Amino acid sequence: MIRAYILFILAGLAEIGGGYLVWLCLRNGKPLWVGLAGGVVLFLYGVIATRQEFSSFGRVYAAYGGVFIVMSLLWGWWVAKDVPTLQDWVGATICLVGVGVMLWGTK
Repeated sequence: MIRAYILFILAGLAEIGGGYLVWLCLRNGKPLWVGLAGGVVLFLYGVIATRQEFSSFGRVYAAYGGVFIVMSLLWGWWVAKDVPTLQDWVGATICLVGVGVMLWGTK
C-alpha cells in the first residue's frame, strides 16, 4: 500500500505540475517552451501511473483521483496561495478514506 501511495504522489506531482506549466503558457502568456515542457511532464504522469501493481485500470485511476484531490488542494495552497477551507479538507479526507477502502485487500 505504501508503494501505491508513493506512485500516486509522484503521478500527482507530474499531472499537476505539467498541467500548471501548460496553464502558465496558455493563460498567463509564458513562453511556448513552458507549455511544451508541461506536455512532456504530463506524458510522464501517464507512464508513472502504469507502474501501479493493481491489475484494474479503473480502480487505479479512481483511487488516484482521491489522492489527486488532496494534492491539488496542497498545490493551490503552496503555489497559488489559495488557502483551502475547512470544507475542502473534510472533503479531501473523505476521498482519502475512500481510496483506502478501494485499495484495501486488492492486488
